[in-house]
Amino acid sequence: MQDKPYFCPNCRSNRVKFSIISNYAQRFMKDAVTGVVQDFSEPEQLDSSEPTIQCLVCSFTGNEMRFVKQAEREPRPGAPINPNYM
Repeated sequence: MQDKPYFCPNCRSNRVKFSIISNYAQRFMKDAVTGVVQDFSEPEQLDSSEPTIQCLVCSFTGNEMRFVKQAEREPRPGAPINPNYM
């Protein structure tokens, strides 16, 4: 996850409330006749090249770069345009 501002490209009002969505895989075995779960393995986190972010205002979900690029296109009023300049 990057240390850069986010801005929701959908609702265009949220800059602070987000959640990160992680993917897990969990193997299990079922009885073929009854359908009862016989065994569960421990959950394993799946590798993802880029985090999936969800806006907690409008529930829009997308890759992290969509939120970062939207914040770059529409900087917060009063924020420095290029904070690395000085």
